[in-house]
Amino acid sequence: MVSMPGSGEPGSGRPDRGIPDTADAVVVGGGTVGAWCAYFLRESGLDRVVLVEKDRLGQGASSRAAGVIRTQGGTPWAVRLGEWSRMFYLSQADTLGIDSGFTPHGYVLPCFSAADVSAAHDRMAMQNSLGLDVRWLEPDEVDRMSPAMAPGKTLGATYCAQDGYLHPLRNVAAYAHALAISGVRVLERTSFTGLDLTSGVVSGVRTSAGPIAAPLVVLTGGPDLAAVGRLAGVTIPAGAVRHQVAVTEPHPDLAPSRLPMVFDLSVGLYWRPEDGGMLFGMSNPDEPPGEARSVDVEYLERIRERLHELVPVTAGLGLRRTWAATIDYTPDHLPIIGPAMISGQIINGATVASAGGAGMMWGPGVARATADVALTGSSAVVDTADLGLDRFDDQGHSRLATDPIALPFPESTPQTRAFPEHATNT
Repeated sequence: MVSMPGSGEPGSGRPDRGIPDTADAVVVGGGTVGAWCAYFLRESGLDRVVLVEKDRLGQGASSRAAGVIRTQGGTPWAVRLGEWSRMFYLSQADTLGIDSGFTPHGYVLPCFSAADVSAAHDRMAMQNSLGLDVRWLEPDEVDRMSPAMAPGKTLGATYCAQDGYLHPLRNVAAYAHALAISGVRVLERTSFTGLDLTSGVVSGVRTSAGPIAAPLVVLTGGPDLAAVGRLAGVTIPAGAVRHQVAVTEPHPDLAPSRLPMVFDLSVGLYWRPEDGGMLFGMSNPDEPPGEARSVDVEYLERIRERLHELVPVTAGLGLRRTWAATIDYTPDHLPIIGPAMISGQIINGATVASAGGAGMMWGPGVARATADVALTGSSAVVDTADLGLDRFDDQGHSRLATDPIALPFPESTPQTRAFPEHATNT
């Protein structure tokens, strides 16, 4: 008989439950943030790291993303998380023997008004002060760099040649491989059902397969994070909303050499090359929050009108693929990295993590910072002092300014109450 690590052994008097009885850390959620966090915890020296996933690894937004990696963030937090993640993606082949398919391609953020130009120059100064190589493009330079765009549309743009994109399914494969080779125990089809506390300190988790005793727990979950929090008795102001992506038919004018990545901030429309055509994505800021994986055809067509105006060749092209994903967001469009809290009190040993809808873009950086905070209370990746749950009031309003160049998500979330009875004090 072969017994699994942590399970009951012959003569031990414990039943073999098929899951570990104890762990050094348990991570809830098998998306980009949760999976990379579990890997980083293991790499930091914890022997027994367990990841609990209610479905299969990567079955949520991770496998339905657009894969855009932009370091041109609107805040220092976004810049540092984006740059750390970009460097991590570039290092994967050497460290893991597999990678997420990151391709540096260059990202253009065009300006269409004088206010856009002023904001872009301020943002560029901040980004370059943090070590990025972002430069200004005059209107004629934008036209030369992006010949597929209609000429004369912009007042200029910022540009970073190091920004790029990856392949979401390869990212899922990369973190599944990393979990396997590092020895993280992955429990798929296993739901988190509650948090156990002893005198306000984490003592373990409850799952659909049974309890696991552990001194450290990390709560992730992307668009399900608020629900995960409720099970732990923690109010987390993170919402879920539809995000749509489409890919056009191929066309010579959409060759990668003619098509840098572009983000039209005015409507929240972005695009990049994909298989000889164009991949473009969008979120509707007026859509009520909630789970949605069906395509909103009416809104897709509205956005396509803007796309046809900016990239005329797309008007004559059909769509090869369209899909929608439910992704997470926070009211200020910033990540959450910090201790879990109940009624204003920190739960020692429990940490909350959200990439705020930027799972591909910030995910590894958020995961690394979260692992650091769980282990030591701080991180060299990014200053997390203001990124915790304590920045939100009882209605979920943040004291921080909203990230100015995030996707146009709603700026509020459906608020729910914490239910302390879900936490068992023994």
